[in-house]
Amino acid sequence: MSLADFLASRWEDILAVSWWHLRLSLMAVGLALAIGLPLGIASHMNRFAAAVVLNTVSVIYTVPTLALFGLMIPLLGIGVIPAIVAVVLYSLLPVVQNTYTGLANIDPNLREVAVGMGMGRFTRLFRVELPLALPVIFAGLRVAVVNAIGMVTLASLIAAGGLGDFIFRGISIMSWNLVLAGSVPVLAMALGADYVLKRTEQRLSRSREGAAP
Repeated sequence: MSLADFLASRWEDILAVSWWHLRLSLMAVGLALAIGLPLGIASHMNRFAAAVVLNTVSVIYTVPTLALFGLMIPLLGIGVIPAIVAVVLYSLLPVVQNTYTGLANIDPNLREVAVGMGMGRFTRLFRVELPLALPVIFAGLRVAVVNAIGMVTLASLIAAGGLGDFIFRGISIMSWNLVLAGSVPVLAMALGADYVLKRTEQRLSRSREGAAP
């Protein structure tokens, strides 16, 4: 069967699995953002927290992705939950590190102006510092999303579904139609997400420059 005929006969399955793959990726990144953003802020505010948190997420990031999924099996079993936990852990580094870096690199003069206007620490954080750090934070989010889309491909190895099902099944039976049905949507999602988030990051950077004195 030609690739065109295969896609014509299986397009509904491919769309459904692609949507599930994207949902898994976005759920994992959303959780990583919810966890990583406060950790990055805490690291900026406390040197001890910075040492502990940044070193911990860096160590997790060095674990090979396949090994990380393997570690999930004795801890959480197989299925969606261990897959999401693995992707969340792997996505923490770019979120935490970029949040910390974005806040640390803000011009001290802007902080002094905010203090002079009577802003407290948390008011200054949410009204001045986080908006200025947003382009850098968004760059970390972009890396996390693209990494998650690729990493979720391996989630099929622990029965979480996704486009990896097509890829690994195609490899096992030497069906390149199945391999392409899985790999092409993953590539399209990763490139599309990278493009959209990069454009958003550029707009945020221009807004920041326009707001700068």
